[in-house]
Amino acid sequence: MADARVADGTIPRWLRFVLASDRAGSAWYVGAGFFFAPALAIVSPWPTVTAVLWVIIALAGLWLGLLGIAMATGLAMVLRSNVEIPEDYWRSIIDYPRRN
Repeated sequence: MADARVADGTIPRWLRFVLASDRAGSAWYVGAGFFFAPALAIVSPWPTVTAVLWVIIALAGLWLGLLGIAMATGLAMVLRSNVEIPEDYWRSIIDYPRRN
């Protein structure tokens, strides 16, 4: 239990937000692909609308890329502090129930 307190003190507070946002954003991005694929096919006669959809897709991809960089940075900071992230931390992000 003492190790968990030490680990919590060295884990950046913003890392939980980044990990949860990356998880939710990735799921949303994959799901949105099922919408955007037919939408792009339908609006292909209108180049302006097609370009707007591609810009939306690109901005969402850029956001996920920036979250990935932030996630790698936060996890590298934890690794450099030579502590292990407790299982409860990971479970709180994924929303699995705790094991007794």
